[in-house]
Amino acid sequence: QVQLVESGGGLVQAGGSLRLACVASGSIFRLDDMAWYRQAPGKQRELVASITSGGSTNYADSVKGRFTISRDNAKNTVYLQTNSLEPGDAAVYYCNAQVTVLRGMSRRTDNYWGQGTQVTVSS
Repeated sequence: QVQLVESGGGLVQAGGSLRLACVASGSIFRLDDMAWYRQAPGKQRELVASITSGGSTNYADSVKGRFTISRDNAKNTVYLQTNSLEPGDAAVYYCNAQVTVLRGMSRRTDNYWGQGTQVTVSS
């Protein structure tokens, strides 16, 4: 079984920063692409940023230049540094990962989600 656990959310004033972290644990053979999504009340979940196992990154236009995604493969952890936060960034932030596990003599890759961490931005 694989678990993703996020941390680092909280209440911050507009213009402030938060560093989110997501740790993957369990019977992990390999962590592939990892990403952060967010979902605000009444809105669909949207991709914020993603990072491949090799470190290539992709960002939503709304966060480019303000957010930075990174990962520590030795720690099975992905981070999201959020700077210059705006009220529109307030949402529950979810970690997502493509994880390969061993099933006997075979490998299986599945998509996993964390439980989410709340980011609240006051104006």
